[in-house]
Amino acid sequence: MVEKTRLAPYVFKVPIERVRAGYYADKYFTRYVDILRKDNLHQKVVYQIFPRADAVVAGLDEACAILRCGCGYYTDEEKADKMFRDLLHIENELAIAEYRYDVKSIESNTTRRLQVREELMGLWVDKWHEINVRALFDGDTALDKEPILVIEGDPAYFGHLETLVLGVIARATSTATSVRKVVQASQGKPIIFFSARFDHHWVQATDGYAAFKAGAFGVSTDANADYWGSEAQGTIPHALISCYKGDTAAAAFAFDRHMPPSVNRLVLVDWENDCLGTTEKVVGEFYRHFTGKEFIPGKTDPSPVIGQGQGKIWGVRFDTSGNMRDVSVEPRDESSLGVSPELVWKARRRFDALGLQDLKIMVSGGFGTEKISLFERLGAPVDMYGVGSTLLRNKIDMTADVVEVEGIPCAKVGRKKGDFSRLTPVNLNNGI
Repeated sequence: MVEKTRLAPYVFKVPIERVRAGYYADKYFTRYVDILRKDNLHQKVVYQIFPRADAVVAGLDEACAILRCGCGYYTDEEKADKMFRDLLHIENELAIAEYRYDVKSIESNTTRRLQVREELMGLWVDKWHEINVRALFDGDTALDKEPILVIEGDPAYFGHLETLVLGVIARATSTATSVRKVVQASQGKPIIFFSARFDHHWVQATDGYAAFKAGAFGVSTDANADYWGSEAQGTIPHALISCYKGDTAAAAFAFDRHMPPSVNRLVLVDWENDCLGTTEKVVGEFYRHFTGKEFIPGKTDPSPVIGQGQGKIWGVRFDTSGNMRDVSVEPRDESSLGVSPELVWKARRRFDALGLQDLKIMVSGGFGTEKISLFERLGAPVDMYGVGSTLLRNKIDMTADVVEVEGIPCAKVGRKKGDFSRLTPVNLNNGI
């Protein structure tokens, strides 16, 4: 059994000063903490966080990183607030300078930024060591309302972080839960996470990590892979084919010439709405180019140009629009549109007849749990699925409750302290 571990806090690049200043916090949480401090009300409470549905949890390591960086207080709140406003102004000036590439301004504002940050650090009192945090691990499953993270300590030191903690867990858990469903539906076939284009780029690292923890095989951007140190995967896009005047083979040759040998050549073949014909054409042209011999469909062995690495085609991707029907598919009803099981079956039979048994078939375009389940029930010979926007549609809400104060049960009606037996202590005392 593989030992479960947590990512180090620095991996998440937490914007420390903004977290500590309550920049991302709902205002009532910063006011709540302000009241506790001004009333000098310090007491030990038990905070528990739980999902509002069965879920694959993620974002816990990032939430713990936020707690590690943001648990504490400034000795002079008024001075710290003014300095933080100065820091925001400097960072705006720095952004303008970088946009204009004004080197002198970049240097001066960078120096000023470091000075203000150092002063703010000097005002900060770290209280991480005075709270106890227990949590599940990213990738674990949890039931509806089951505690997944618990904080024990003085809320005057961490109460302002509730918005951020709930937010990062909710986002990552929503993505992980959706990904796990398609991973299970695919019956072990690889899922490529193609959701980057459907949301803001700031969430790519969180989403990609959540997808990875939920069992996705690969991701489409380097930012998706940032937290876990992998590399993005990709195919030939329609845009590249258009730049080669709609010639898929020419685009494939260009891709093959310039990409590293370690990159598998996965060709998008739906440009002419003829996935079978386009695949045959690309394979034929690759064979002629690399062997100097004519390719005769059904007679020539294409294996010299099929496989991994440079000079070979590893697989083809079908991405037929949902309002179109591939020319090889019989017109029946809506089931004939887009990437259909019939298209994949016909392609596999044709490819095998041509000696292309090792050519992989990837499908994409509107795939989610329901569509993948249908393909698997029908035994469609798909090798991998590309899944995009459907993975970001379902949301898992997170809730945080105080359930105990000074060892005495204290929760709003309908809530109570849950079972913490599955939770593991979070030890991040090796610094941030």
